[in-house]
Amino acid sequence: MSGLLWLNGHVLTAAEARIDPADRGFLLGDGLFETIRVAGGVAPHLERHLERLAQGCAILMMFPPNFATLRGGVKDLIGASKLRDGSMRLTVTRGPGPRGLEPPVRPSLTMLLTCSPATPAPFSTPARMHVSRFTRDGTSPLSQIKSLNYLPGVMARLEASAAGYDDALLPGANGAVAEGSAANVVFLSHGALTTPSLDDGALPGTSRARLLEAGLCSEASLPLSRLHDVEAGWLVSALTLRAIDNIGAYRLRQDADTEKTLRQFLFG
Repeated sequence: MSGLLWLNGHVLTAAEARIDPADRGFLLGDGLFETIRVAGGVAPHLERHLERLAQGCAILMMFPPNFATLRGGVKDLIGASKLRDGSMRLTVTRGPGPRGLEPPVRPSLTMLLTCSPATPAPFSTPARMHVSRFTRDGTSPLSQIKSLNYLPGVMARLEASAAGYDDALLPGANGAVAEGSAANVVFLSHGALTTPSLDDGALPGTSRARLLEAGLCSEASLPLSRLHDVEAGWLVSALTLRAIDNIGAYRLRQDADTEKTLRQFLFG
């Protein structure tokens, strides 16, 4: 992570930054986050992230932040940190509040931007996937937002690591594959690319949305009982594309041509 950050309108060092101990994001997970790719000194898909943030605020019944201020913050932090290629995390909480669950009548949002330079060849090896016992509920509105409460993903990743795997697939409550611990999934089966639907518990990822809009994949449910239909697969996020090596004992093939097409479209 860069030594600089942007907090509530100001570029600061990490040592200078202070978040109120009564902040509801820290105490209750009452907030949202976005992970944003930076390429060539700009955030090429920032508006998609801000749009999803606005939708998340509506679901949480939280007044949205000032998006002009956030755009300026992104620009200021990129300039101050001299970041060319890497990532930025935007965190928005409902801000400090009194003890208990009820927020203040007039919340004062906490807005934080941090950034990190790109790492060389992240996830260059295919991922060995574990099927997690933790699930995602596609019927819940909370499955559609990037909430600060990320415990299902954290626990699924820890569980996978303890079992000797790299990552985990989280099933939906309906028994179909939902997504990875921190990424959407795209599968190749019967010659077509598909991704789980939101009803299966998939998060509406920005890269997932771009693939669907371009017609490069379509939505389709994949019950765990039909994993043998999968020929190849990838974990897809705003920052990375990583091939899947195996799901449990079931090994997938590596499709270099399809992966090249996906990578070129998503990341140029």
